[in-house]
Amino acid sequence: MSKKNHNLWPYLLLHLILFTTTFVAAVENDYYIVLLKDQASTERLELETTHLNVLSSLKGSENDASESLVYSYTNSFNAFAAKLSAEEASVLSNMDEVVSVFPNQYRKLHTTKSWEFIGLTPNSRRNVKLESNIIVGLLDTGITPESESFKDDGLGPPPPKWKGSCSHFANFSGCNNKLIGAKYFKLDKQPNPADILSPIDVDGHGTHTSSTLAGVPVPNANLNGLAKGTARGAVPSARVAMYKVCWEMTGCADMDILAAFDAAISDGVDIISISIGGVTGSYTSDSIAVGAFHAMRKGILTVASAGNDGPNIGSVVNHAPWILTVGASGIDRQFISKVVLGNGVTLPGVGISTFEPKQKWYPLASGVDAAKSSDKKDDSIHCVENAMDPKKVEGKLVYCKLASWGADSVVKGLGGAGVVIEGDVFLDAAQIFMAPATIVNSTTGKIINDYIQSTKTPSAVIYRSEEIKIRAPFVASFSSRGPNYGTKHVLKPDIIAPGIDILASYTPLKSLTGLKGDTQYSKFTVMSGTSMACPHVAGVAAYVKSFHPKWSPAAIRSAIITTATLMSPKVDKDAEFAYGAGQVNPTKAISPGLIYDLDDMSYIQFLCHEGYNGTSIGSLVGQGLINCSSLIPAKGEDALNYPTMQLRLSEQEPTTAVFRRTVTNVGRPESVYNVTIKAPAGAEIVVNPTTLNFSKAYQKRSFKVMVKAKPIDSNVGVLSASVTWRSSHYTVRTPIALYSPWLE
Repeated sequence: MSKKNHNLWPYLLLHLILFTTTFVAAVENDYYIVLLKDQASTERLELETTHLNVLSSLKGSENDASESLVYSYTNSFNAFAAKLSAEEASVLSNMDEVVSVFPNQYRKLHTTKSWEFIGLTPNSRRNVKLESNIIVGLLDTGITPESESFKDDGLGPPPPKWKGSCSHFANFSGCNNKLIGAKYFKLDKQPNPADILSPIDVDGHGTHTSSTLAGVPVPNANLNGLAKGTARGAVPSARVAMYKVCWEMTGCADMDILAAFDAAISDGVDIISISIGGVTGSYTSDSIAVGAFHAMRKGILTVASAGNDGPNIGSVVNHAPWILTVGASGIDRQFISKVVLGNGVTLPGVGISTFEPKQKWYPLASGVDAAKSSDKKDDSIHCVENAMDPKKVEGKLVYCKLASWGADSVVKGLGGAGVVIEGDVFLDAAQIFMAPATIVNSTTGKIINDYIQSTKTPSAVIYRSEEIKIRAPFVASFSSRGPNYGTKHVLKPDIIAPGIDILASYTPLKSLTGLKGDTQYSKFTVMSGTSMACPHVAGVAAYVKSFHPKWSPAAIRSAIITTATLMSPKVDKDAEFAYGAGQVNPTKAISPGLIYDLDDMSYIQFLCHEGYNGTSIGSLVGQGLINCSSLIPAKGEDALNYPTMQLRLSEQEPTTAVFRRTVTNVGRPESVYNVTIKAPAGAEIVVNPTTLNFSKAYQKRSFKVMVKAKPIDSNVGVLSASVTWRSSHYTVRTPIALYSPWLE
């Protein structure tokens, strides 16, 4: 159901640091990942020998097997990556000791003010001693160790549980007591002249996400005077471990992602943050879902970005129920750059242009009028390279229509003074420009074009960008939406967090735009995307864990979801499919009152309920065959004790469903909770019992939610409902999304 103009795709990828959910199909496709049954020995050498033996039986010789073997995963799961033909992969999948074989694919990657905006101020309550024992692991583009955000002033040695490592690499100065681990994974060993075989961050994305999550306070952080303030992460005392899996030109390979998960789990991280998406298959053959499942079994919560394919319905990725899936929201700040026409009309535009005008007026021309020839007009209106005559551009501001990223670079390269770009896509996120520029919507664009045609000497000026305050929060237009195509029973995304115009640390190895001719460099930059929202929530997860170090991943996720700040479906029409439970609320998440807990067996029962076969589930768990019929079946419509609910309604007949939930008291030992029900017109919701009484901490109480709904009109998308438990001290809200089948 794509609504995008694909001519805009190159622009959007870079415009939002979009690191989106599209994989690169033109790369090597003969690498495969092979999951084996768990074996009694967990010694690395014995597992590697097993991997060679399996390949030898396939290849016919140990020498051929050694050449085929790319990598052995031996820390957290029994698997290997190998270079195989499709026929060999098929033969391998039928071997007794092999439980799953799937092809390696390549994915793409998906703050001065944002923490204060969601209520986590420098004065917020902290448990600094335990926070300094938290280790956050990021799978990303690498990191800049020299960044001020990773200074280790006042931090002692790494926690004793840390088993990871850090060495000196090319262009990488090493680690300290803040950045305690750094590794890189590039198993295809293909040359990449645009990157460096090192944990160093050439792109800037990994440095940005890491500092957003756990950077120490850096006063007077800014981007050429904009967004000035103190940049910091959610958990400034936590330790950082970087696992570089994403590379310039090629992206992020499944086999590298799995290797990083394997290492991070073994190294002893507490939270994993991964702002990468794409290629979402079944939960048993998706590298991020598989890695996150094994992390969950070791008590590690994985937080992942929902993707940047919004506002398309059904575009959410990383939607396995054991992952905390994060969408992006906007904060109450926007960067605008005004354009003033020669007739005195001032027009609003969006973008980051830090250039002061050098003269009062500049000649203004339309790109279509600057064409080299008549057959180039279709290209010149979009200001693409090799379409315009330099003599018609020199010294002028050029009005273009949006088609591809880099119109400012093209115009500047031809001697132009700047560019006004017309486009209606993603105007809620500011583009950084390398020349005076702004983006305007089509209504404003028509005003500009009409003015150009009305006079023989059109002129204009673009002023330096400024910050304005806007109404927030709101869901980012690019943030991927539900429903969750992995299962109709789990609401995704889970939550939203700031992901628009986020200021954080950057790499010195890349200009601000990465475009030809750009000479702008900065220690900090502004980026937008669910990639930026993800480390906000990973930081909150680490913050919660610093108060509750023994809580399970599901408990931490539940605390974050049930305490979220409520959003309004009147503002965001996609409702829960856009924002999940709502905007993350860090200070409330540390004291949720009740939690919905889950263990790995709960997820296995869920997969059985979803219809996954025993062999497929066994590949995820690391066993041969899971006999679903021998397990006690999970109860309820969704067979999962999840903190949200989702129900697909019928267009022809009434829908009835029963959800069963169990909550654990983590608040005051003696407490009473009463239920409040919110149901939309056409639906009836009954909860039994309506009161939950607790007499001690960690006591469990169960309840069921019965939903009856009339047939839904095909014009209706999502109907919002909720069940909220309230005591004298806590509010625990569970959103319920009722939706039309046409959304699928």
